[in-house]
Amino acid sequence: MNATATATAAPGEPPVLDLTAWTCPAPLRDQPRVVMGHGGGGALSAELVQHVFAPGYGGDVLAQLTDSAVVSLGGARLAFSTDSYVVRPLFFPGGSIGDLAVNGTVNDLAMSGARAAYLSCGFILEEGVEVSAVARVANALGAAARAAGVEVATGDTKVVDAGHGDGIFINTAGIGLVPAGVDLRPQRVVPGDVVIVSGAIGEHGVAIMSVREGLEFGVEIESDCAALGGLVETMLAVTPDLHVLRDPTRGGLAAALNEIAAASGTGVLLQERNVPVPPAVANACAILGLDPMYVANEGKLVAFVPREHAEAVLAAMRAHPLGAEATVIGEAVEAHPGMVVARTGLGGTRVVDLPIGEQLPRIC
Repeated sequence: MNATATATAAPGEPPVLDLTAWTCPAPLRDQPRVVMGHGGGGALSAELVQHVFAPGYGGDVLAQLTDSAVVSLGGARLAFSTDSYVVRPLFFPGGSIGDLAVNGTVNDLAMSGARAAYLSCGFILEEGVEVSAVARVANALGAAARAAGVEVATGDTKVVDAGHGDGIFINTAGIGLVPAGVDLRPQRVVPGDVVIVSGAIGEHGVAIMSVREGLEFGVEIESDCAALGGLVETMLAVTPDLHVLRDPTRGGLAAALNEIAAASGTGVLLQERNVPVPPAVANACAILGLDPMYVANEGKLVAFVPREHAEAVLAAMRAHPLGAEATVIGEAVEAHPGMVVARTGLGGTRVVDLPIGEQLPRIC
């Protein structure tokens, strides 16, 4: 920021800056038009939802602003979610846009404790895209649905003019049943809760960037894209009294933790050296100038677990293929409510803030 003027100070006193005359070369929060950062899962995304969509739609269910809504219908508790996928390239190490379209929505439902049952699927195709590519994506999507134990029950197709899309966009919505006694939401977090992450972070975002930009890091990095419903069921079998689950997709682990801290009114204290970052991801992020904490994941979850259940839940996670590398990375605390703070390996601390926009565009 630059000060363009100062207020007059009394003789012998230091000059007083006139803050009203300060300007910022890149105003981030006052955007009259949509920018890419509005889709990045950070502060700009949150502001768009809170100040544009939520007031426009209204409704108490939406006001919870969770990854999936939990509603009562006909005596049953249903989780309901929708997501759109605009990844480029369409195929990448470890998956495709078809895998993402299934696993992303299945995982949003799983974060409410629900096992996904049915999906809808909408394809938006750009004129000129090869039919063979569409078929390949559709086959990948179907295989991912079968692997996740979910059925694609309905769908839609639209075509837009050449130059007005990016090959293939997909939207999926899903529904699933929430078991009795399960209540997963950030408002249940209390100081003392143990924070567990199910495995290594940053793999999806770095895998996408490496293919998109033709970068090589000495070893191929694959996306962690996976459906987490089975892992969540394993955790709930230990105790239904988990407090909150979140899959750290856009905005990465940092965004997920900040959202939970803000909604719960508690602080989060991380042990930075405990956050599992694969060496290949760490090296790639160092080269690209990225922070792994902000890089998207598509097959990981973060859990806030009551301390008395943490050891048993962690053991159950490690016994599941998708939680074999689960580890405790921190705890909820009374200090610095609404903020995430990391204790570094050197013994200092740093604030892990909510990202403004996104480091890597179109990765989910």
